[in-house]
Amino acid sequence: MNSAIILAAGISQRMGTLKPLLDWGGQPLVRYEVEQLWQAGADEVIVVLGYRADDVSRQLRGIPCRIMFNPRFQLGRAGSLRIGAKAANRDADRILILDVDQPRPASFLRTLYEAHTPEADYTIPVHNGRRGHPVVVAGRLREELMRADDATEGLRGILRAHQDRHTEVDAGDLLDLTFNTPEEYQAARDRFFAAVR
Repeated sequence: MNSAIILAAGISQRMGTLKPLLDWGGQPLVRYEVEQLWQAGADEVIVVLGYRADDVSRQLRGIPCRIMFNPRFQLGRAGSLRIGAKAANRDADRILILDVDQPRPASFLRTLYEAHTPEADYTIPVHNGRRGHPVVVAGRLREELMRADDATEGLRGILRAHQDRHTEVDAGDLLDLTFNTPEEYQAARDRFFAAVR
């Protein structure tokens, strides 16, 4: 079973506007990401919201996903990861973890799901010798994800503890596409839609 968690609870302070609601190909970014995850083979999609959760959840009406709320979203993303992991099906074999500012097409996400083997603790995309996002974590690490803590670097700390049992997959040049400012958003959008056309 393929689970997916979108972390979309933050304030988007440097962006100046809420990232999940940014236009991405004519629809809100968070809705685009949910749709791509379903197309990639997800069996469930969990979206963790926090800041302006009502505004974001309205944009997800009519599309299947489970919305969770992180009331302490301002304290860091590990809290959102814990909430998302707890909501994930305990029978999940693979849990894909995606930050809302890391849009990827279904083909990229499907490659990650398919590359993850039962022997691996996690699968991470690479390109030209660099690692990127998102990551697929083995379902057996769900309880570790539920204990993620910002003091121990959250997801990064968990991956470090399991680095001897991971798989890498070349996922192409959208590997490092992310954004925090309006300028980075515009550049990311131009690059993304040039690549997926």
